[in-house]
Amino acid sequence: MSLSRQRRFPRARRSVEAARAFALETLMEWGHADRQDDVRLCVSELATNAVLHGVPPGREFCLSVVADGSLLRVEVRDSGDGHPRVLYPGTEECRGRGLLLVTSVADDFGVVVHNPGKTVWAEFKSD
Repeated sequence: MSLSRQRRFPRARRSVEAARAFALETLMEWGHADRQDDVRLCVSELATNAVLHGVPPGREFCLSVVADGSLLRVEVRDSGDGHPRVLYPGTEECRGRGLLLVTSVADDFGVVVHNPGKTVWAEFKSD
């Protein structure tokens, strides 16, 4: 049985914390606690990227959480331009590691381009 829940958030830094809380609350209600730390990190990074780079002023981003059997997927959709890509910054760089963290923690990762915007997603296999 597939479960799905989504919520919209304003383009604001406080939305990152709210998105994490929404995702964790959803996981707890569904009984998917085994990958909660990985999901929390990835939601934080994807929501931060949406706020900083993807959401035009006055717009919102949408976080979706989907569970289908042992597969859990989080998606962040925004209406901004650009195509997110994994960067490999040097040791002296203070930024640019978000998607590298996501690809290191999630079992799969990708981007779906829309007109306008895109959806950035991460998937997690649970035990």
